[in-house]
Amino acid sequence: MSAARNNKVAYFYDSEFSTFYFGQNHPMKPHRLTMTHQLVLGYDLQKHMDVFRAVKAQPTQLGQFHSADYIDFLARVTPDNMGDYSAAMGKHNFNEDCPVFDGLFEYCRLYAGASIQGAVRLNHGLCDTAINWSGGLHHAKKGEASGFCYVNDLVLAILELLKYHARVLYLDIDIHHGDGVEEAFYLTDRVMTVSFHKYGDFFFPGTGALIDIGEQRGRYYTLNVPLKDGTDDKTFHSLFKPIMAKVMEVFQPGAIVMQCGADSLANDRLGCFNLSMKGHGEAVSFMKSFNVPMLVTGGGGYTKHNVARCWTYETALLVDQKVSEELPETHYHEYFAPDYSLNVAAHKIMDDHNKKDYVEKMKTEVLENLRHLACAPGVQFNEVPPDSMLPDYEDVPDVPEGVGGGYMERIGRFAHEHGVIRPNELYADDKDNWGD
Repeated sequence: MSAARNNKVAYFYDSEFSTFYFGQNHPMKPHRLTMTHQLVLGYDLQKHMDVFRAVKAQPTQLGQFHSADYIDFLARVTPDNMGDYSAAMGKHNFNEDCPVFDGLFEYCRLYAGASIQGAVRLNHGLCDTAINWSGGLHHAKKGEASGFCYVNDLVLAILELLKYHARVLYLDIDIHHGDGVEEAFYLTDRVMTVSFHKYGDFFFPGTGALIDIGEQRGRYYTLNVPLKDGTDDKTFHSLFKPIMAKVMEVFQPGAIVMQCGADSLANDRLGCFNLSMKGHGEAVSFMKSFNVPMLVTGGGGYTKHNVARCWTYETALLVDQKVSEELPETHYHEYFAPDYSLNVAAHKIMDDHNKKDYVEKMKTEVLENLRHLACAPGVQFNEVPPDSMLPDYEDVPDVPEGVGGGYMERIGRFAHEHGVIRPNELYADDKDNWGD
């Protein structure tokens, strides 16, 4: 591990997230972000980091990865006109998992913009860690929505980081395989993708087998760790720590993007793992200990009060603060009944279906694949491309009327001193569809 540095953290949020609503019966609830943010404020964690309003990504920025026709479709389709786009909806994989809802394109631009902003700040050394709990939508493809994901902010952030770093590590601890990110970088040796996920039994998305290791120049730069039902802290870290230590030794990334989907926690509405909150957070702390610039994002997580607990706890870990088990009071306090505690414990009675010989065999095979990488790949930088989003908001144009409202009208000149939210602007009163 490298020598410790000053730990400067940038945190991205916007109260507009509270206005987005996938629908009453949809498991994705954006107001889990507001629940998380209010706990962050309740613990006074904002005093230990720079808090930024997310700036919406422009369509041209989304086009660094996504196809032009897909971006155009996202910008135009609404619940009122979706009947006119039936063919395009089929083409772009819109369905019950990925519905059209009010403000869809603005939602995509907002969470993607926050991840891009985080990458830019890391590139310029303006922070050591960037946190965007609204990001981590790892299933989205170049021209398709998938698994509640519409725009792949992770791919966009990695592309931004590659402008300044020869090698970027992508790490995914969501219970679902990070297929969209893996697919985007499957043929390159500049990005290593590592995913720890549930595999088999027709579990979504059905990809991420141990034998999927990349192709062409990217051969051995894709690592998949397919796990079974009931994966607990002990099993997870018996694989995670030795594998990630070897990845860091061999690949030597200049930056890390870590997707921290909370659906790998015990008791998740859509999950089947048995990780405790502390076990989940231990993975974050382990990666933080390498002192490599890191973008940390959210992802899945469908028991929303546990998602809020987990991401608040991990925010505290990232800013080196200990927080009380007793939750601070917020507008969402009753969601945390009956114990009103920060902790998310594992099931006391739940079988771990990862047998010891299976775990050892998988660890051996993954580490053997890493031995094929004799040294970290290099790349020649002739000219660094321009930043996607510089921290100078004076030159950012207003969004055209009808596509989300005026930019400067919403956040004010220079985004309140270049986007840093002052203590009295921290959205302490956020409410949304919180009865759902």
